[in-house]
Order: sequence, then C-alpha cells, then structure tokens
Amino acid sequence: MEAATAWARALMGRLAAARHRRAVLLAGGAAWGRGTAAAMARAAGDALWIGAQPPAGLAAAARGQAAGHLGGEHDAVVVDLHEGFDPDLLGMAAGMVRGPGLLLLPAPPPERWPVHPDPERARIAVAGYGPEAVAGRFLARLARISSAHPGVIVVREGGGLPPLPAPPPDRRGEASPDPDCLSADQAAAVAALLRTAEGGRRRPAVLVADRGRGKSAALGICAARLAARGRAVVITAPRPEAAATALRHAAARLGVAAGRALAAAGVRFLPPDALVRRPQPGAMVLVDEAAALPGALLAALLAAHPRIGFATTVHGYEGSGRGFALRFLPAVEAASRGARVVRLQQPVRWGAEDALEAWLFRALLLDAEPAPLPPAAACAPAIAVAGRDALAADEALLAQVFGLLVSAHYRTRPYDLRYLLDGPNLHVLLAREGAAAVGVVLLAEEGGFDADAARAVWAGVRRPHGHLVPETLAAHLGLEAAARLRWGRIVRIAVHPARRRRGIGRALVEAARREACARGWDGLGASFGATPGLVAFWSRAGLRPARVSVRRGAASGEHSVLMLEGLSGGGRDAVEAACVDFGRGLPRRLADPLRGLEPELAAALLGAAGPARWEAVGEAAWAQAAAFAWGRRIYEEAQPALAELLPPLLGDPATAPAPPQAAALVAKVLQGRPWPEVAGMLGVPGRAQAAARLREALRPALEARGGEAVRAVRRRLRDAGA
Repeated sequence: MEAATAWARALMGRLAAARHRRAVLLAGGAAWGRGTAAAMARAAGDALWIGAQPPAGLAAAARGQAAGHLGGEHDAVVVDLHEGFDPDLLGMAAGMVRGPGLLLLPAPPPERWPVHPDPERARIAVAGYGPEAVAGRFLARLARISSAHPGVIVVREGGGLPPLPAPPPDRRGEASPDPDCLSADQAAAVAALLRTAEGGRRRPAVLVADRGRGKSAALGICAARLAARGRAVVITAPRPEAAATALRHAAARLGVAAGRALAAAGVRFLPPDALVRRPQPGAMVLVDEAAALPGALLAALLAAHPRIGFATTVHGYEGSGRGFALRFLPAVEAASRGARVVRLQQPVRWGAEDALEAWLFRALLLDAEPAPLPPAAACAPAIAVAGRDALAADEALLAQVFGLLVSAHYRTRPYDLRYLLDGPNLHVLLAREGAAAVGVVLLAEEGGFDADAARAVWAGVRRPHGHLVPETLAAHLGLEAAARLRWGRIVRIAVHPARRRRGIGRALVEAARREACARGWDGLGASFGATPGLVAFWSRAGLRPARVSVRRGAASGEHSVLMLEGLSGGGRDAVEAACVDFGRGLPRRLADPLRGLEPELAAALLGAAGPARWEAVGEAAWAQAAAFAWGRRIYEEAQPALAELLPPLLGDPATAPAPPQAAALVAKVLQGRPWPEVAGMLGVPGRAQAAARLREALRPALEARGGEAVRAVRRRLRDAGA
C-alpha cells in the first residue's frame, strides 16, 4: 500500500493551492478497496470512515450514525459503497470533506453497478417485491456520470494508479472586511444578522447558501458577538447535531466550552418545538437548516420572535432549500416588515469551482430546477405515463422532473431520485408543455394481499412496507377486506411554479384516476401533511377524508390526512364505510384527541367529509340553535344543539360560513376552546362580541335549512319582543 499512500499524498498536494477536493472511486473487490481506502485516508490526514468495517486507528461512524458528524470537517471521508449506494449518505459525507480533501469510495467496478446486488435495494423494495425487482437505472446513471466526470478519479484493482490531475486554478474570492469571517459573503451575513438583532423589530434575516459557504459559522459568530454584549441568544435546528457548527463557533469566539459554559455565557440550544411552546421573545433566535423544518413550525417561530434569523442550505441532502425559498420567503415578507436576505455564494470550506461539488450536483441533481417557461402557455399540457428507462436516459427531462418535485416539497432528498427511477411499484405521469415538464404525479401501486395477509394486517401482526392505504384501512379503521383490494396512492404531485392555479394539478389527478382504472385498481388515495388548502384541493379533485392522525408527523409538523376515492364496487364500498365513519366520529374526536387540531383544518375536514346529512338534526336542536342565534339563549345551554348542527352546516356548500367564522365555530362548539381565544380568532375584544359573531354566522344556515322549527322560534321571539 506504499504506492497508494504516496499517490494520495501527492494528490493532496496538487489540490492544496486551490483548496479543491476529489472523489476517488476504488473500483474492485471489497477487501482491496477497503485496504486501499484506509491507506489513502491515513495519508490524507484527519479522516472519518463511514461503514460497518472500519480499520483500526481511524475515526468511524456507522452509516446510520453519520448525521451525528454533520458540521465536522475532515481531510478525508470514506464511504464504503460495498455496503450500499445511499444517495443521502453520499451528499452528507461529501459535505464533511474540507479542501484540500478526498472522498474515498470503495465500490464494485462501475460497469457492474446496474446489476450489482446492492444492499440498498431491499430498502427500496416494498412488500410483495424482492430486491431483485428494484431496477438499476439510478446506479447505471451514477456509473455513467462518475466514470466521465473530472471530479472523480477511478482507481481500478490491478490497474495501477492513474496519473495525477493537473493542479486546479486558484480562484480566490473577494477578501472579507471582517477579521472573523472567511469571505465577504460571510461578513455580509453576520452584518445582516446583527442588524436584525439590534435594529428595528420584525425584520428577520434569511441566509441562503449551498453547503460549505459558512452560513452556520456566521450564525455562531453573530451569537458570540451578541452574547459578549449581554444579549440572550437561542440557536435552534431540526436536530441538535445540525446546530453543532454554529454552537462550536460561538463557543470558540467566547473562549468557553460548548454546553453549559456556553449557555452560561448567553448562547443556548433549544429544540424548535420547545421554542414554540415556550417562546423567548427577548432573545435573538437563530434557526439553522431551516429548510428541514415544517412550514407551520417556521411560521410559529417567526410569529413568536420579533428578532429572528434563518439559515438554510439551498441544495441539500435533507430537505430542499429551493422549496423553502419558494414557499417560506414570501411568507416571511408577508409576516414582517421586510426580510434581510443574504445569499452566500463563495465557498469557505473548500475552494471555488470545486470539482467534487460539481460531480455531486450533477449525480444527485442537487441543483435541479423546473424548466424555464414563458409567462403564457403556448399550448395546453399533454399528460401521459412516462417510461422510466427513457426518463433516466434524458438528462434534461429528468432534471426538470426532479426540479418540479424539489420546488413543491421541502423534504425532497437525493434518495427520492433513486426511488423515482427504481421504485418497483411506481408509475410516473408527466404533464408536458412542448418539451418542458410542467407537472408530475408519482403513483404507487399498493394492496392486493391474499386473505391470510389481509387478516394479519388487520390484526396488527404485519405492517407491510410501502402499503400505506391498505394498511391504514385495515389496521386503523378495521376494514380487513380493504387490504385485499388494489389501490393507487399518489405519493407526490407537483406543478411548475409558473403554471399553478391553472387546473394542471386537478388534471394530473384525473390522469392518475384514468391510469388506476385502466390497471383495474379499486381505489385512489393520497396521504399528506394537511392544511386547509390541501384538503380543499383534494376534495375538489374528488377525494374524501377517511382518517386524520392524532399526532403530528415528524417530517411535516402537521397532522397527516388520508383521502380516498373508490373506483370499483369493492373500492367504493370500502371508501364509503371509511369516510362515513370518519365524518361521524370527527366531531366527537375534536373534543379530546384532536382538540389541538387547527380549527381551520378541522372545519375544512368537516366540509370535505361528505354530503350534508341535515335529516340527522332533530327538531329540538333546530329550536335551540334558533333561540341562540336570534334570542337570548346563552351559549352554554345551546352548545349540544350547535354541536349537532355544525357538521351538516359545514358540509353543505350552500350554508357553510366563511372560513374565519367556520373555524371559530369549530374552536368553540366542538373543541371547547376558551372565549378569549375564539375572540382573538374573530378579531374582537371579548366574549360578548365573539358570541354575537357566532350568532351571525349561524343565521343563514338556520334560515335556509331549519324549516318550520326555526320559523316557529323566530315568531315566538318576535311575539315576546325579543
């Protein structure tokens, strides 16, 4: 291994002046690749081995623990690809390599990757499919790109060591005017954060950057300067390790150890959900990796803290900052007096025009964007099933499609690219405007279990991976027969930002419905982190809510909702049973397990639950509600009647109040929220005014649907002079 050691040292020397990095693909047997990687890692300097078989003397992390090393920097990082090709892990590991540095990749020869028995195939395969059913399109594409890209040096077992590349040009960026900062961009970021902390309130700072640009360090520098001036600072992030870099930089500049000493100096870490529960309005709050946080959580942090800064990775492996920019930045502008946005472009962890970064962006489509479009559509989009062999071979179209997914969903990761190309139960439908992709649906086939398997799912004995709809219907809703049916689940739907609100989304759902019918499936479903707008979209598309989760999802921060449509006789029966039960049970569940559900969302779900059943409202309930709406009947006496009336009232488009009034009715009548909260929702000072608004909201429905029972009460009230 002496030759490999000398070669690695020489390569590091070639890369040093420009502070560049390279991937070294060690193509051959596992034992040879691991041994060569160990020798090269030791030659490079400080190294981290990610894998199950690290050599003695090197720092190591299991694949599942690699996220705990985020924020760390190494001269070399080894990822053992013989243990699996995980796109997220590749992106994560590359971000830990500083320049000059090496990403060492022991792997089988690239020409064998498409048929290689990759252990990651078992993770992609859903129940009913073996690993062999997982296609090799992603690996074939990765092999093609890696074999020809200047950011990757291929060293083959038995083939000798290749010539060293020419030294890359040293393209140093603008010098920093701040001695604590490594680039002018980083200095501008620190200055913007300090202006947010010390200037006018409600002017949040937003830092956006690709990985390695020093945004986390900028948070730490700002935190240290504020703490030195006696200000309280709270740093938060999706996980504690995601805040490690900012905390480390703050501690270093304050001359204290991270942890309790840093907290005593005025800088502490709090999880984002804790910050929402216990706001720190007097502190400067710094949010790192904001793109990996749910939008609702970000909005709550923004509302609770008048001085706050957000930083996020634009093209990352754990959540898309592109989606963050498209959705959250407008919300920041609307909820504040204007955001201070700083885009950090100059890298600080490695040199400009780094070849390893260029390879990763190309291989993992980290910089994928939707196609550029003119303001007006030249033609109506054509929607059709896309063959994935053709999609994998058309690099421009693949980048457009993945760019659509990135722009529409904040949690899109590189692993989603592999699932897009290789998921065995997946079908892709594209809406195209000429050559440009303007919409995409990922449609997964689920269910079709035999009787024994369906019984096991119903009993909770078996939880089949990748079959969300039939498992939910059988295990959670008790519909055992539904697990035997075949379902199409819309896993993702995305429309080009320039073509939204033009009916393309609904047309994509209709295309998915046609595809499901053509394949003989029994039903169509979608599960998503629910918002009132999304519930309304899926309801307009023909789906009905069947379940809402009691707990919020870890990824979305929102309650997940399952919405369904039956396509066959059996499917329609299952959907009707599930949705009728949902509509009947939701009002009662809002009083306890779902009391924390947003009233706006609860109102949307009740409105989408199905046809209004006015016949279920008794004559006494009509009379009590009318006495409250037009008379002096106190709310507490009328509440049972209002609870009986509210579900059909919200489910009837002709009688449903405007969203603010509907939400207030749900909050008070079904969730029992206190009057001050309801008054705040309605923008009035107290109980009397809030009760008056609720009375007004009820009257149109009572007049339209209450019949003689309501008219009789109103006559009696007039006769009594009320």
